Amino acid sequence: MRASRALLSLAAALAAVAAGASPAFAAGASADAPGQDKPGHYSFAVIGDVPYGAAQQALFPQWIQEINAADPAMTFHVGDIKNGSTRCDDALYQQIKGDFDTFVNPLIYTPGDNEWTDCHRANNGAYNPLERLAYDRSVFFSDPGVSLGQNPVKVDAQTAAGFPENVTLRRQGVDFAAIHVVGSNDGVQPWAGLGDTAPRPEQLAAEQARMANAISVVKSTFATAKQKHDRAVMVLLQADMFDPTYTPTWSDISAFQPLVQTLVEQSSAFDGEVYLVNGDSHVYNSDKPLATGSPWLTTYGVTGSADNLTRVTVDGSSNNKDWLRVTINRPGAAQVLSWERVPYLAH
Repeated sequence: MRASRALLSLAAALAAVAAGASPAFAAGASADAPGQDKPGHYSFAVIGDVPYGAAQQALFPQWIQEINAADPAMTFHVGDIKNGSTRCDDALYQQIKGDFDTFVNPLIYTPGDNEWTDCHRANNGAYNPLERLAYDRSVFFSDPGVSLGQNPVKVDAQTAAGFPENVTLRRQGVDFAAIHVVGSNDGVQPWAGLGDTAPRPEQLAAEQARMANAISVVKSTFATAKQKHDRAVMVLLQADMFDPTYTPTWSDISAFQPLVQTLVEQSSAFDGEVYLVNGDSHVYNSDKPLATGSPWLTTYGVTGSADNLTRVTVDGSSNNKDWLRVTINRPGAAQVLSWERVPYLAH
């Protein structure tokens, strides 16, 4: 049962007080970095891998109200609106869409693997993943070029190419690209739940088209940033291409190689800062996976490096106890962006 309106209002009010937040959850540039004390900061929220399971589905509306109370300019959801072991039935997508509609400010969502690539699993309903992706698009991207949320904004979407979920926008000298790149090796792992031991031709063709268009969006975003002399680029996606918690096999990550090479090339040719934000691995992390000397450069067999790229993974799944508040700092700050993990009050 969802909380009463009174309880939601109380939670929202408490969140407004608590959002200033806990030093234990601080990350990124320090709060007293040069320029940080100047007015005019612009902040937004990032969440991902939520809600996972029935308990989180029940809490999700309250968590949204806590984010609303903090009043970020917009929120990004980097994919996975369910866990990987529950059914991919129509009703679930409709329920989450209803929850998304309660975000007061714009919400930008990019699909994760759990809501389509993994739906072949028996406990997911043994669906054809490409059919589930089509349904996901029909629910969440029915108005291409416009964000979700009660006060939506226009975004540049790749609608004509068939990828309305790939969107870009520009705020405060930062260029954003939300691209559809997912775990499960970007959706090319075999659909074992349907009896497959190798990827289907249509599965491979769909991935190649998705990746080519995602790379196109990344390149155009960097081109805009250079043209506008902007300070930073942020790329958001679901897949953790640099999960530090395990050593992947090539079959786990091979499909990401063209994007990794593109990120190296585009970042190293850009004078500003680059941020890559993802979910997928569920544990908060901040690192520089493409910096000079990083083993990931060898793992992916890419040429060059990108010392100006910082990667951030947001908490999710059972670690989904907070949301990430990202601030675009005024010129003079130690770095363009700073961020902190803001704990949820509702448990």
